[in-house]
Amino acid sequence: MSHSTVFCSAWDTSCAGQPADVSLMELLTLGDHLAHCGALRGPLDSFVAGAGLLQALVAEHVVTVALLITLVVGAVSLVG
Repeated sequence: MSHSTVFCSAWDTSCAGQPADVSLMELLTLGDHLAHCGALRGPLDSFVAGAGLLQALVAEHVVTVALLITLVVGAVSLVG
């Protein structure tokens, strides 16, 4: 008793038989969406993004920042 089974895919891709390229209309819609989202960002978002960049910079240069802080504290203590 031999049964032959043929496996067929039971799913379709999102392009549904069309080329999987990005159309010009999709790019324009994405550009409009990104412009709208960018306009919604306020000064607080800019501050948070800047703080994140500063934190990343400090984390990459821990020894240098520690040396600079030590030099500034030393200079302030000599002047004052």
